This record gives sequence, structure tokens and C-alpha cells, in this order.
Amino acid sequence: MKNFFLQFFTWWSGQTLGTRFYTWRKGERVGTDEFGNIYFRVKGGKVDPALGFNRRWVIFNGGSDASTIPPGWHGWLHHRVDVAPSEENYSAMDWQLPHKANMTGSPLAYRPPGSLLAGGQRPAVSGDYEAWTPK
Repeated sequence: MKNFFLQFFTWWSGQTLGTRFYTWRKGERVGTDEFGNIYFRVKGGKVDPALGFNRRWVIFNGGSDASTIPPGWHGWLHHRVDVAPSEENYSAMDWQLPHKANMTGSPLAYRPPGSLLAGGQRPAVSGDYEAWTPK
């Protein structure tokens, strides 16, 4: 029952009922990525006359977080490339790192040395600040 209400009233916790119905009726699955996101396009790749191009969309695995979309799929979603990553034989170069989602606001976020959240002490610098105290 909880999942029904989440799909009915919220867009940030996955697909809504409207998106589910549209995907079921007009969508064609193109592929998935390493994060479990599922990518769709209009059946047959038909061009929408109002837009001038075919519609493409993603159903997120979990919450709607655009930083979980890898670069190849991002290019396909935004019509930068015509061929989806699942339809090509792409292999990453040895110098390319795997895609990582934005971890800001999570326990895995980057905390530089001296950050209060890192639990460390800020290193002293020349001309360090001295707090003013009233007399």
C-alpha cells in the first residue's frame, strides 16, 4: 500500500503511475546501466511531431538522482549520440575511471583535511586568524 501511494503522489522516489502507464503503452526498453537504471524510447524510435525528435527517458533505480546516469547514457538521453551504449561495442580506455555518483550530503562525501565534518584540526597557516574579544 505504501508503494502505491509513493508512486501516486511522489516523483522523487521512482516512477509515478503516469510514467508507468506511458512506459507500458508507448515505451521500448533500450537497456540498463551498472546502477540499475532502465532506459526507454518511444516504440520504433518514432519522431514526435511536436518535438521534432524521438522521446527518450530513464526510470531510476531508487530515488531520482541524475548524477547516477553514466556519461554514455547521458549523451544518448540528450541526443548527443544516436546509438545507445547497449547497442554499441564500447570499451573504456585504460586511463578512464568508472563513473561515480555525486556523494554530496551522504556519509561518503568528500571531506577535505581540516573540515569540521572530517573530525580533524585545521593546519596552522602563516598569518593565522586571531579571534577578536571585546574588553
